[in-house]
Parts: sequence; C-alpha cells; structure tokens
Amino acid sequence: MGERYLKSIRLLAECMQGFERWSGDHVRQCGLTHAQFDIIATLGNTAGMSYKELGERTLITKGTLTGVIERLEQKGLVERERNADDKRSFFVRLTPAGEQLFAEVFPIIVAKGVELFSDYSDADYEALERTLAGLKATISAGSPL
Repeated sequence: MGERYLKSIRLLAECMQGFERWSGDHVRQCGLTHAQFDIIATLGNTAGMSYKELGERTLITKGTLTGVIERLEQKGLVERERNADDKRSFFVRLTPAGEQLFAEVFPIIVAKGVELFSDYSDADYEALERTLAGLKATISAGSPL
C-alpha cells in the first residue's frame, strides 16, 4: 500500500509542477511572475481584499505574500491602505493599471488553459473535480505531522 501511495503522490506532484511550468511560461510572457499573476487574478473583478483573505484565496504562502504585493505596488498594479476595521492589517486592491492588465492577461491565460484541456469532456471534468475534492477533504481532515 505504501508503494501505491508514493506513486500516486508523485504523479500528483508531477502534474502540479508540470502545470506550473506550463502556465508560468504564459504568465512570464505577460511580464509577471506566477505569484504576481495569482494576486492579479485573485483581485480582478473585486473591490479588493485584506492580506488575510488574499492568503486564503491564493496559492502563495504568508511569508511570500508581502514581498509579491510590494513588487506589484512598485509596478503600479496594486495599492495598499490600512484596513479601516483593523489598523494592524492592510487592504489591497488593483489600481487602474492593474485592472487593465487583468482585463488583458486573464482571458489569455484562461484561453490557453481551455486549449490545454480541450480533449476533456464534461464527464472528465466532473470525475477530476470529484477526485480532487475528495483528496482535498482527506488532507484537510488529516492530522498535522
């Protein structure tokens, strides 16, 4: 059973790494890092959100989040302001330039992803989502190491 587990986990990790390499190439062509795109995509079509909410909605670790947001702020793509409800935290939103970049880049990245998965049927997506949701639930219910 341990061998089967290791084979499955390795395959999952290889899929994730491969997808990150593939999508990273397209994101870099748009002048962003993978983490920067994650922030732009998460903030797009929203009024903005707190660091805490960004951390929960992105794939970026808490330690990396501040640096990524600072670099996006330097590029003029996001702005931060103190959270009115909690002076210890910041609220982050896209600037007009960030909104424009989101409007230009996000549809391209999504279209590339749709193209990559063009052979997937609705049934394939349903099976994949069911499997991944089950795996996520299993991991979430597990005890910490």
